[in-house]
Amino acid sequence: MKTTLRQYTVEAVLEGFVYNELEGKGLFGLAGQLVIQPEYQRHYIYGDGKRDVAVIDSLLKGYPLGLIYFNVAKTGGGLEVLDGQQRITSVGRFVTGKFAVKVAGREQVFSSLPKDDQQKILASELLVYECEGTETETKDWFQTVNIAGVPLNRQELLNAIYSGPFITSAKAEYSNSRNANMQKWSSYVKGDPKRQEVLEVALDWVSSSGGVSIDAYLAQHRGDHDIAPLNRYFTSVIDWIVSVFTRPPDKEMRGLDWGRLYESYHSTSYNATEVDEAIDELRADPAVHNAKGIYEYSLGGKTSPQLLDVRLFDDKAKRAGYEQQTQKAKVKGVSNCPLCALGTDNNRARIYRQDEMDADHVTAWSKGGATDLSNLTMLCQTHNRAKGNK
Repeated sequence: MKTTLRQYTVEAVLEGFVYNELEGKGLFGLAGQLVIQPEYQRHYIYGDGKRDVAVIDSLLKGYPLGLIYFNVAKTGGGLEVLDGQQRITSVGRFVTGKFAVKVAGREQVFSSLPKDDQQKILASELLVYECEGTETETKDWFQTVNIAGVPLNRQELLNAIYSGPFITSAKAEYSNSRNANMQKWSSYVKGDPKRQEVLEVALDWVSSSGGVSIDAYLAQHRGDHDIAPLNRYFTSVIDWIVSVFTRPPDKEMRGLDWGRLYESYHSTSYNATEVDEAIDELRADPAVHNAKGIYEYSLGGKTSPQLLDVRLFDDKAKRAGYEQQTQKAKVKGVSNCPLCALGTDNNRARIYRQDEMDADHVTAWSKGGATDLSNLTMLCQTHNRAKGNK
């Protein structure tokens, strides 16, 4: 990697600056010679009223913004931002009137600043290293310089590694917070589209369906211009969720592993009305401690109650059950474990200590049994572990 240190004024870098509000991108600078957001760069994330304001505050106080890195394009001699995209875009958005900062206690946009403050910002010097190297060197360097600041997440790194027409098209669909479908998707998919988290979910679903990792999937499709297979699979999963669970989406549905659930259950026929009624019943059951598990439990035919983290008997109920059961057993001269009492070995008349026994549902919770004293039986640990959910 060859590097050359240069100085540019903010005014020069922002000449011809364009910001796309729809996609959250700062696109061009240096009179069209600078690409501010190459394919491998993440979207603009500084627009939170804090980090973007801090950048402008630094310039007004005469503080340096730190080193910035430009990559020299392989053809044409143009430049692209390797590191510094967030800072440059913040300044560009402020200068073009996209947000305000407080100066001396008053909200000010760029055009309302005193002329000397405007000039101070535009005349600020930016120290820039222009870097020349192979694609591999550029992307390795990109990952290195992005260790500082707001770290790249996994999908942002993968976007850099596998940049190309497929990633460009996929980002336009799944990283655009203004996509009309985003509100519907957000009921089931958890993540910030600008941080590539919705894209990561879409890629995880489609890649997992083919038994490969996201990395492998992107490597296979990097040069594709068509993302229709990705769109079809993602839409199929969302449509399946909506068709099975016709109730308004619950907050616990957001972020579930719907891709895996789709692969496991989409060939099963469901009565949506019965599913919704079962969901209502489970959500109202005080014994259910894991509401997120309700949906997979229902899809799987209610055979895995461990998904629900069903409330166990409390200590008071176990102690009362043990005492009642032990007293009756002593009167009859049999074991206080009712299953041992049916046997013919030495345990038939054994009286267990409470810490040698477990509380169990007489009628399993999954079969409608309540978690209260009337449905409690104390079993020796050996029999309870063998009993399971029978």
